[in-house]
Amino acid sequence: MKKISRRRFLYCGAGLLCSAMSASTFWPFSEKTAMASGPADIRGHVFKGDSPGTLWKWSHEGFLYTKMDNKLVMCGICPNRCLLSPGDRSVCRSKVNMDGILYSLTYGNPCSVNVDPVEKKPLFHFKPRSKAFSIATTGCNLRCLNCQNWEISQAKPHEVRHYELFPADVVKTAQRSGCLSIAYTYSEAVTFFEYMIDTARLARDNGISNLWISNGYINRKPLLELCKVLDGANVNLKSYSDAIYRKLNGGRLQPVLDTFKTLHEQGVHFEMTNLVVPGYVDDDEMVKEMCQWILTNLGPDYPLHFLRFFPKYKLDRLPATPLSTLIRFRKLAMAEGIHYVYVGNAAYPEGNNTYCHNCKELLIERTGYFVPTYNLNGNKCKYCKTVIPGCWV
Repeated sequence: MKKISRRRFLYCGAGLLCSAMSASTFWPFSEKTAMASGPADIRGHVFKGDSPGTLWKWSHEGFLYTKMDNKLVMCGICPNRCLLSPGDRSVCRSKVNMDGILYSLTYGNPCSVNVDPVEKKPLFHFKPRSKAFSIATTGCNLRCLNCQNWEISQAKPHEVRHYELFPADVVKTAQRSGCLSIAYTYSEAVTFFEYMIDTARLARDNGISNLWISNGYINRKPLLELCKVLDGANVNLKSYSDAIYRKLNGGRLQPVLDTFKTLHEQGVHFEMTNLVVPGYVDDDEMVKEMCQWILTNLGPDYPLHFLRFFPKYKLDRLPATPLSTLIRFRKLAMAEGIHYVYVGNAAYPEGNNTYCHNCKELLIERTGYFVPTYNLNGNKCKYCKTVIPGCWV
């Protein structure tokens, strides 16, 4: 029996598979093609960096990528724009080049599935007291030293246990669970864009809201497509410094600012979080500059959450963020002119409640994820009739 190299074996297998599939190319953002194509069976294939015993079963061709000479491909979903040779894996660990075709290995393979209160996202101005069906796969396109979910965000799909749950199953399970929305969350939903967009389209058709919980590190073209089916988002603005983004998160600031502008332009409700990491993001002047950018480019009505950092992952030597720092930042942001500023991951009732920006009366009291007091009539303050920004019904 003639021996062939492992690489040659994989390339031949990939070629046979691709020949067996339809010869048409799934070009980006063709809804009919995307929904009709479904997952691909690539069982038995091993990619660079995988152990010899690693087996793959289901995948899905990428929605936005460029085919180049010598079977190179460039992913177009996020600013990393990974350039991959056959067998290579993307920065997010979720995409691979198989014989000149880009595939996502996370399609229909969530590693985390939960029913959460929507306040946990955190989303304080989106259908309070409702439940969100939350899904995540492995992978992230950033490398945050302080990652809170590093066990899944910094893992390859085969390195964790996962469920087989395709878009139609997600929608049906969300309906059975009494959830008003589906949240793409926990790790980084940009990395499972193909899975998210198909699920979001089906959810929209079935009257279920879509929530994007993200680092916002995405290119404009796929984001515009997502905005067509997006109802709400929480995007993490990790700092207002490109140097800190590069050092702490392995990314850049401008693409995230561009994401906020696009969401604002497209009329999507969103809220912002800023995880206050001691020694990196706890600078008063930086917070003032961040608030001024928000006011100039987005206005005063998008909620801003300052979250308490706890020592995790590669920054386990740092202390937790002092509560006094979070309180100071909240007051600073409100003094700058932002109407709704919250404190998260900390017991501080005033920083968890919603007050009317006009008459200052208590509108929504929050105790953890519970809402014992609710003083809105539709989208208006019960006391002064001021319209409160958000999605309330």
